[in-house]
Amino acid sequence: MSTRRTSLNRRTFMTSAAAAGVLVATAARGQSGWPDHNVKIIIPYPAGGSTDVLSRILAERLKDMLGQNFVIENRPGAGGNIGIAAVAAAAADGYTVGAATIGHFAINQFLYSKMPFDAERDIVPASLTWELPNAFVVATDHVPVKTVAEFVAWAKQKGKVNFGSPGVGTSPHLSGVLFAKRAGIDAVHVPFRGAAQTIPAMLAGDVNFAIDNLTSYVSTIDSGKLRALAITSGQRWPTMPNVPTMAEAGVKDFVVTSWAAFVFPNGTPRPIIDKLSAALREIAKDEAIQKRFQAVGARAIGSTPEEALAYAARERAMWKDVVALSGAKAD
Repeated sequence: MSTRRTSLNRRTFMTSAAAAGVLVATAARGQSGWPDHNVKIIIPYPAGGSTDVLSRILAERLKDMLGQNFVIENRPGAGGNIGIAAVAAAAADGYTVGAATIGHFAINQFLYSKMPFDAERDIVPASLTWELPNAFVVATDHVPVKTVAEFVAWAKQKGKVNFGSPGVGTSPHLSGVLFAKRAGIDAVHVPFRGAAQTIPAMLAGDVNFAIDNLTSYVSTIDSGKLRALAITSGQRWPTMPNVPTMAEAGVKDFVVTSWAAFVFPNGTPRPIIDKLSAALREIAKDEAIQKRFQAVGARAIGSTPEEALAYAARERAMWKDVVALSGAKAD
């Protein structure tokens, strides 16, 4: 299964009939005064990870633009399902938003035999919010390599290596599985609750590598404690010009980015959805925001609700095949 992808700003979005139906059903009821008190943003992962870091940046700007606090609440667990299930079950009044990711839209339903929510039925995206590459990282003090090719040779000589990820079925987990299969190495997956646990394990020498969201690793890479061997984007990352892409490192057809969207419970009035969507699209155009996102390994993006739904549908088809290839199950 190919993981090659083009960047979002070059994609042509097509609205599916099902996606349009979900949104049309909410269009009649409006709340022109929204928001008139605090809005809660549920982050379905631990504090300190990429979703948490980037959501907090957006929350700051949304407060400035819309005049109310956007309060972060972390609810990690079950591959992010616990947090987004809480969003789906919340009152559809516009005061509960979720930071849903690629996993919620396109991966988890193929990992879990029972899901606590249906991404196509129970949540509605306001806008795509960001995309970010993964970074192939190793601990400088424990893995004596400087390139991906050297790592493959080292791993084969070692006989067996292990890699960390934020959990079974996450894009970092699947990226690690795909790399191991293509490189012909024996790699054991070690799931953690987030990068805040993966990084100390790597620094202790308990985990040999990770292909994880760049955002969570930038500061540790900059400190020299971790070494980035490659980036999974199509081009070199602007703030890390000396780090090659996976293609440049010798691993062809390995362009993988993670992405996210802010979502509401289904049934949220369409004017509220549109108001948040417009704000997020405006924020994504802000050069200062783009620089802040870029500095931590991400790219701010915006979309209409229909564009986000259509993009999720295409991603769902791709990742279904990748999950099948990995053999991963979360139950």
